[in-house]
Amino acid sequence: MQFLDSYKDLFLEYLLANRFDMAPHNLYEPVDYILGLGGKRIRPLLLLMAADIAGKNAGDALPAAMAVEVFHNFTLLHDDIMDEAPLRRGKATVHEKYDTNTAILSGDVMMISAYRFLEDYKPEIAIKLLKIFNKMAVEVCEGQQLDMDFETREDVAIPEYIDMITYKTSVLLGAAIQMGAIIGGLDDKSANHLYHFGKNIGISFQMQDDMLDTFGEPKVGKQPGGDIIQNKKTYLYLKTLQLVSDSEKEELLGLYKTRPSDTATKVARVREIMKSAHVILHSDEVKSEYKNLAFSHLDALKMTNEQLNQFRSFGDYLLKRNV
Repeated sequence: MQFLDSYKDLFLEYLLANRFDMAPHNLYEPVDYILGLGGKRIRPLLLLMAADIAGKNAGDALPAAMAVEVFHNFTLLHDDIMDEAPLRRGKATVHEKYDTNTAILSGDVMMISAYRFLEDYKPEIAIKLLKIFNKMAVEVCEGQQLDMDFETREDVAIPEYIDMITYKTSVLLGAAIQMGAIIGGLDDKSANHLYHFGKNIGISFQMQDDMLDTFGEPKVGKQPGGDIIQNKKTYLYLKTLQLVSDSEKEELLGLYKTRPSDTATKVARVREIMKSAHVILHSDEVKSEYKNLAFSHLDALKMTNEQLNQFRSFGDYLLKRNV
């Protein structure tokens, strides 16, 4: 999106100026590696945009944007270890390129470094930012634990899945936009509406990401069918169980108890069962519900239509990818 280009250029310049080029080299090189893998930089851009629209120079929000991006990549690094994922954005994951112990420790220093970027703000702003950041950080860990718990449970319900992705993914989007609003000088009530906008867009975004993981092309930069290989209880899986015949249900349950060496056969068969249930249509309906809920929080804000349309455009931008 063209209106995001200036924010992205600003952030990438700041990212380059704050490289983790320091000793010990074996600790910090993996940090630079994962931060340099690219990506859309969604969370820092959303934070910068919120600060700018709220009335502050986006440059004042750069340390907070960096904190959010470093924390996000820390969670990806550790998530890849737990999922035994070989690829991240089309490149070797940190634990594959280096080793698991290095990845764990580099992730730890990333988490601590994320907080250090918030040190430059005035105390009254820093305290608000830390409260938002701390709440989000705990919830992300809770979401990751739920995700791991679900791998060995057969009784996961769809509302539990929504709770899991809310904590694991969408609260970080909500926190980013809320932090930007606070830095921009927006009142707490308005900043809270923006938080719920970001959180609900995040739920819709994660459901889209799950569909890309299952049905998307390998060029997305992830191991094809990674969620299926890891027996992730996504909406696609849970809804399919409700829609298919008893025999297909038993087959799907059986497939999700296995971790075969021939993962391609498992992935292909699970996809066939899901497609027979037309589960993408159901997932699209739920995605739209959360998108509409997100946009309803924008309606409560006292902003110009031009300002509100920037947030709406951002939401549409996140969800434009197709499987």
